[in-house]
Amino acid sequence: MLQYPQIDPVAIALGPLKIHWYGLMYLVGFLAAWWLGRRRAHRLGLNADAVETLIFYCAMGVILGGRVGYALFYGFDKLADNPLWLLKIWEGGMSFHGGLTGVLIAALVFARKQNLRFFQLTDFIAPLVPIGLGAGRLGNFINHELPGRVSDVPWAMVFPNMGSAPRHPSSLYEFALEGVVLFVVLWWFSRHPRRMGATSGLFLLLYGIFRFAVEFVRLPDPQLGFIALDWVTMGQLLTLPMILGGLG
Repeated sequence: MLQYPQIDPVAIALGPLKIHWYGLMYLVGFLAAWWLGRRRAHRLGLNADAVETLIFYCAMGVILGGRVGYALFYGFDKLADNPLWLLKIWEGGMSFHGGLTGVLIAALVFARKQNLRFFQLTDFIAPLVPIGLGAGRLGNFINHELPGRVSDVPWAMVFPNMGSAPRHPSSLYEFALEGVVLFVVLWWFSRHPRRMGATSGLFLLLYGIFRFAVEFVRLPDPQLGFIALDWVTMGQLLTLPMILGGLG
């Protein structure tokens, strides 16, 4: 097995103020999307200010949608007992599928304001997303989150506070697939004009397949466990519509 790296989840500590690596990963993702978006802004006839506005809309969609999605999909019992728990962001908890929904709503609003077609805009956004996804998975790894299932593969790791059994580093699998591979494929695929919706569909399809596959080696969320057939996880259930939508 490999040694789990001892990285302090807190990147910067200034007295009571603590900045975590996980939060910095969000910043990396938004900055990367802004930089890449400016390189292709001319395709939609957007200027630099419009790209900055788009990234701001999407950032709000990621944060608000991600938190609400987590509360609905993974913490509904807590939300029902105490609706104010939704505001306790310092306790952690973000959902990709909720964040995706937030971004789609933000894209719809922005597209109407800029007189763009919805799928025209989502095709523009899709290749900008994977770097943020990959950075977020690195943040999960540093935070000792998303532990994998017990395994004897040579690269298995003993996660902190998870016993002595080595486990799949599932967050690194997601970093490689959802971050690196997805970015390379989408950026290459979208380098030339495609039929409207094709890039968006490819994003949904590939992310869905990657996430569905990694869920087989990732521990299910402890508060939910397996939700069907003793192997289906919430992540897989929420991913199925993405796969079908991408194929469509």
